Amino acid sequence: MSWEPRPTPNVNPETEPYWEAAADERLLVQECQDCGLVYAYPRAHCPDCFSDDVEWIEAEGTGEVYTYTVSRQMSGWPEEDLPLILAYVELDEGPRITTNIVDCDPEDVEVGTSVEVQFVDTEDDSVGIPVFTPV
Repeated sequence: MSWEPRPTPNVNPETEPYWEAAADERLLVQECQDCGLVYAYPRAHCPDCFSDDVEWIEAEGTGEVYTYTVSRQMSGWPEEDLPLILAYVELDEGPRITTNIVDCDPEDVEVGTSVEVQFVDTEDDSVGIPVFTPV
């Protein structure tokens, strides 16, 4: 049982633009118009200065592995999709996002590995999931 497509994550009004952009193969982050902070994980207010003057911007989709772990077993995860490489990727724009590293062996990943975004379909055509692959 492989996840093709993957189950749909929970979508709410704050996260909807992020997931919809991913369905269109675009990676969005937010930028505070008051303090200039670029951040990931959608929220209505800047996590630094608490301003609500924030805008969505399209990220380049490139970065490097900040840290990672390899899970060789995971309850509920399809066995043929293991091992699973879970990572924080630091985007070239600055924010770090939690993601999966795909299309490579775990031995090919290390801190500092350059990666680029790819997108995985979900059960809902209006929602995509960004994952990364080494370049």
